[in-house]
Amino acid sequence: MKRFLQLIAAAAFALAAFGASAQNLEVNTPAVNALKKSLADRHGQLAGHYGSGAVGIGGDGMLVLRDANAVPLPQRGAVTGLVSAENNDRAALYREIAKANGKPEWEGEIKNTFAQRWISNAQGGWFVQNAQGAWVKK
Repeated sequence: MKRFLQLIAAAAFALAAFGASAQNLEVNTPAVNALKKSLADRHGQLAGHYGSGAVGIGGDGMLVLRDANAVPLPQRGAVTGLVSAENNDRAALYREIAKANGKPEWEGEIKNTFAQRWISNAQGGWFVQNAQGAWVKK
C-alpha cells in the first residue's frame, strides 16, 4: 500500500511540469484521501491479475481486462468489477485533484500524467499498452 501511495504522490509531483507548483497538487481533501485509500486497498486484489497478464494498464492509464481466459470463469465477474471500480476511482481522483486546486481544466493533464506514471512504474511482468496500442510485457 505504501508503494502505491508513493506512486500517486510521484504522479502529482510530475504535474509541476505543467506550470503548477507541486505543493498545490499534493492536495489532501477528504475526497482525494478516500479515493487514494480505495485505490490502495484494491491494488492488493488486482496484483495477482496484473502478474498473470489478465489485467493490463492501457495507454490511457486505465485498466483493461486484456486476457479473460487467464481468470478462472467463476472469478471473471469479480475481476471485471474490480477493473471497473478501479477505473471509476482513477477518473474521480483526477477530477478531485483538479477541483481541489480550483483548476478543473487540469483534469486531462492530470490524467495524462498519471497514465505515464502508472505505465512507467508498472512492475516487471505486467502488461502495458505502448504508444502504438500494442500490449508489451514489462
